[in-house]
Amino acid sequence: QVHLVESGGGLVQAGGSLRLSCAASASGRFFSINDMGWYRQDPGKQRELVATITSGGTTNYRESVKGRFTISRDNAKNTVYLQMNSLKPEDTAVYYCSAHAIGGGRPWWDDYWGQGTQVTVSS
Repeated sequence: QVHLVESGGGLVQAGGSLRLSCAASASGRFFSINDMGWYRQDPGKQRELVATITSGGTTNYRESVKGRFTISRDNAKNTVYLQMNSLKPEDTAVYYCSAHAIGGGRPWWDDYWGQGTQVTVSS
């Protein structure tokens, strides 16, 4: 199957910046990734979409992060990034990477998730 490993979370003051990274890998010789994205979840709340990016580079953002967050990807490295600027306390959450992928011993498209990385923004 496909594995996603996130990095880059941490504690930052309001107005600060963080950059999240998520690298995809898989066992076997073949795997391919279509859409990738970032979601976040606060305890007791539903997981919500933050941003997505297609393999061709088309992006989509939730309204509250537009102009502050930028999603990008390096297809050669199978990695997606989330640059977060002007962070606010309400951005505090566990951030999860996702990928719609095929391969890694599974010959069908499926959705995969990373383990999550904590982002805490202090006021």
